[in-house]
Amino acid sequence: MGMNSESALTRRTFLGAVGATGAVCVTASLVGMPALAEAADAPAGNVDEAIVKDLGPGKIAMEKVKIDTPPKAENGALVRIPISVDHPMEKDNYIKTLAIYVDDNPKPLVGKFEFTPESGKSEVEMRIKMAKASQVRAVAISNKGALYGAYLKIEVAEGGCAG
Repeated sequence: MGMNSESALTRRTFLGAVGATGAVCVTASLVGMPALAEAADAPAGNVDEAIVKDLGPGKIAMEKVKIDTPPKAENGALVRIPISVDHPMEKDNYIKTLAIYVDDNPKPLVGKFEFTPESGKSEVEMRIKMAKASQVRAVAISNKGALYGAYLKIEVAEGGCAG
């Protein structure tokens, strides 16, 4: 039972076919899910509306949340954004969600993180790309519905180089 070299399936052709099939499946699934794209696609001028849509209505207390990044980015292609929330993480009193927005992004929501009391802390660090100076907002909601937030205007030097 021999195979000639023209019809033999090599590891390279098999992996190539599997990779191509996977790419087609992922593309097809994303095309069929417009709601996912719409959730993070709010106009830049409507960040307040996006926050209400993502976390619910309510007054945001400008306390407990800390954005610990310099106000001037050294490199707009890689802006480090560490965020922490000084709030208990107890069974009946904890931060449930933390969302990060960049006002002047085409899609302002750049990150949304879920927590449980078992998380121990409500803090994250992410890196984002910023083409121009913008306000970065971090908004947290507790399991009881209280909203906490902070914002910081981050300057980005033209061309992505701070100097």
